[in-house]
Amino acid sequence: MGRAYQNRKDSMAKTSDMKAKVYSRYGREIYVCAKSGGIDPAGNLALRSLIDRAKRDQVPGHVIDKAIDKAKGGAGEDFSPARYEGYGPGGSMAIIDCLTDNPNRTFGDVRQAFTKTKCKIGTQGTVAHMFDHAAIFVFPHDDEDTVLEALLEADVDVTDVENEDGKITVFTPHTDYFKAKQALLDSLGEIEFEVDEIQFIPQSYTTL
Repeated sequence: MGRAYQNRKDSMAKTSDMKAKVYSRYGREIYVCAKSGGIDPAGNLALRSLIDRAKRDQVPGHVIDKAIDKAKGGAGEDFSPARYEGYGPGGSMAIIDCLTDNPNRTFGDVRQAFTKTKCKIGTQGTVAHMFDHAAIFVFPHDDEDTVLEALLEADVDVTDVENEDGKITVFTPHTDYFKAKQALLDSLGEIEFEVDEIQFIPQSYTTL
C-alpha cells in the first residue's frame, strides 16, 4: 500500500487522538458543571452554554449524555478547578486553568511544563492583573444599538459592543456573563452564538 497509505493512516490516528482529548475534556467539564449546578440545562445556564459549545466543537451526543448521567448518579471522580499563572517564552504571560482530581500531581505536571521550556511558574496573582477577565459573545446581527439597549435595560455592565461584517461582539465583566446572555436571549430570541464563553483577554501582547 506504500507511503501514501501509511501517511494517511498516521494522519487519521493523530486526528482521532486529538478528538478523543477534546471529548474527554468536555466530558469532565460537563460532569463537574452538572454535578455542582444541576443536571437540567434549563435551570443551569452554565451547563447549557457548555453543552452548546461542545456541540459546536462536534462532541457526540453520547459523550454529553454520559457525563450528565454520571453527575446524576452522584458517583465518579471528585474534580475541582485549579488555576496557575506564570511567565512563558519571551516574557509572555500565561494563565492555565485545569480540572483535577489530584491538585498536588497537577501542580507538579504544570510546574514541570514550565521548567522544561525554561519558563517560570508564579504564585496566584502574578500575572492575572495584566488580563481582563471578560465574558464574550459573538453572533450574527447588524444592529448594535438594539443589542446595547437590551443589555443596558437588564442592568448589564457593558464593556464594549463591536459591529463588524454582520457580526456583533459583546464584552462584559465575567461576573455579568449569565445576566448578559439571558438579556440577549430575552431580547433577540434564539441566537446561534459563534463565541459564548469567559476568557482572560491580555491587556498587551508579546511577539514570540
